[in-house]
Amino acid sequence: MTDPYPQQYAEWLDWYNRRYGPPHTDPSAVPRLTRAITDYLHWMKSVNYTKASRHLHQIQLESFLNFVRSKRLAWQQIFAATTREDFKKIYGLSTTAAINGLSRYLVEQGQLKTRLPHRPPPRKLSGIFEDYLQYRQEVHQTKTRQLKSIRRVLSALCDYLTQSSITVDRLRIEQLDAFMAQFCQPFFPGTCRNYRSIVRGFLSYLHQPRGILKKDLAPLLIGAPQFAQAKPPKFLRPHEVKRLFESLPVSSAKDLRTYVMIHLAYTLGLRHMEISSLCLEDIAFKKAQLAVEDRKNKQPLKLPIPEQTLKAIVAYMVGGRPKSKYRHLLLSLPAPHGPIVPGLVGRYIQEAMYKAGLNASTYWLRHSYSQHLLSAGASIYEIKEMLGHRHIESTRKYLHIHTNLMREVILDEPL
Repeated sequence: MTDPYPQQYAEWLDWYNRRYGPPHTDPSAVPRLTRAITDYLHWMKSVNYTKASRHLHQIQLESFLNFVRSKRLAWQQIFAATTREDFKKIYGLSTTAAINGLSRYLVEQGQLKTRLPHRPPPRKLSGIFEDYLQYRQEVHQTKTRQLKSIRRVLSALCDYLTQSSITVDRLRIEQLDAFMAQFCQPFFPGTCRNYRSIVRGFLSYLHQPRGILKKDLAPLLIGAPQFAQAKPPKFLRPHEVKRLFESLPVSSAKDLRTYVMIHLAYTLGLRHMEISSLCLEDIAFKKAQLAVEDRKNKQPLKLPIPEQTLKAIVAYMVGGRPKSKYRHLLLSLPAPHGPIVPGLVGRYIQEAMYKAGLNASTYWLRHSYSQHLLSAGASIYEIKEMLGHRHIESTRKYLHIHTNLMREVILDEPL
């Protein structure tokens, strides 16, 4: 099979080997799986999967790649049902949609003989969980399809409580928050809302009519956007920002490119996708202005470029950017020097932060940018436009609303 994106595959494999080291057994397994994942993700893009869906698949497949390497699996072992179940158990996942999709793709490409088998039939739950399912069926006349969803969520909750040695009569809201964060990680926000509603229904049932819980925890199990508002985003302190920039080398083309990425994320609050999409025509050097076209909210914006960021861009273009037919600002270093993908932007920034001794996410740079805007007196609506948020609710989380205080008031006792 021809590889239409050799430079992106080479950089991803290079990053993986530098972070985790080369495979110990079956040298073809990890590189072959890496290439298969790269091809699959680009195929998803070619058939118009959404960015969010591709991102979720990429996250799970990167975890699966690390799992395969740690287990030292050969190619013929990777797509076995037992491997999938072990991966789900170790990573605490409720779905392996990305792995299932990859196996289907490889079968269609002739790289696998058979796709992964369908999941086993759902097991019968015991005790209060099965009682609730029967209650929903008999009292609420819940349809079969909805009962399947309820059973799926309750099965995961039952496993979580069992593994954590928690009994339903001693459930606490922070334990439920932890479960929902783990369980909902691979799902879209709409699906998470549905699953959270299912858990609320079960909590209400435990309170009334069963009387197992003295207090009804259902109203406290909040989700997006309320939960996002309740947890203010983390950001870098001034001394951490100084440490980061002082640690950045500028001795190679790759160093200069990473230097530009971090400047764009920190001084302009750009997302990985926005950084990777920038073209030379988007930069007005005389006006020190940047036109951001490919934004999440679909609304282009022109931003002033700080002097240090402009200098970083010029330094990269003079001493690091390879000659290429592509007009994107940031290019992959291996020939044919195509546009760099958003995932690599995040990885290189994360790698630089790690080397600076910062235990932080790449999005902390974007959050730091918003904090600077707040400190400078910008209104929440101005910040919304500059960050490219679709809804004002996404911006309100920077106002530091604290949910734990609300819960203490409702329950009239410390949690």
